[in-house]
Amino acid sequence: MNICDLRPDAEAVVMQAARLLVEGFCEHWPNAWPTLETALDEVHECLSEERICRIAVEGETVLGWIGGIPQYDGHVWELHPLVVHAVYRGRGIGRALVEDLEAQVAARGGLTIYLGTDDEDDMTSLGGVDLYDDLWGRIARIQNLKGHPYSFYSRLGYYIVGVVPDANGPGKPDICMAKRVQPLRLQSQGDPG
Repeated sequence: MNICDLRPDAEAVVMQAARLLVEGFCEHWPNAWPTLETALDEVHECLSEERICRIAVEGETVLGWIGGIPQYDGHVWELHPLVVHAVYRGRGIGRALVEDLEAQVAARGGLTIYLGTDDEDDMTSLGGVDLYDDLWGRIARIQNLKGHPYSFYSRLGYYIVGVVPDANGPGKPDICMAKRVQPLRLQSQGDPG
């Protein structure tokens, strides 16, 4: 397996990446990229110059891909999206893509990566409930009920830093997670810079 940049001129590879979005999100997040056209639009957005867009390939086959979007003047990057072909899941490809993105972000001077991982079909104990009733208590007691990806990100060192209740409709939150990718270096109050 090789991880490299997705190039806009590699049309067949771009098409594979778009198909992965449709197929990879259709079961639990069917409104994310419901058609090949919407998925192609997303891939093309991810290929813009300021973004990071990396693919895991073996031969001519795209096994998975990941994107990064700079925020906060490049101090923070959003991980968006991450998808691995269903046949190749559980083989470390997602982990390798996330670790590669972390290295890419750190090399660009980024400090933190954040992501949102939706719970649209009650895959966690945060789905299907009124989160405003004891929000932080519910976050502290989160349980993974049906293989939600937040556990994958937790194993990679990402922390839940918040939740957007009802982001995808009543009882369908977005779970916000983040990880620092460079050592913390605070400026002392007396240090001018």
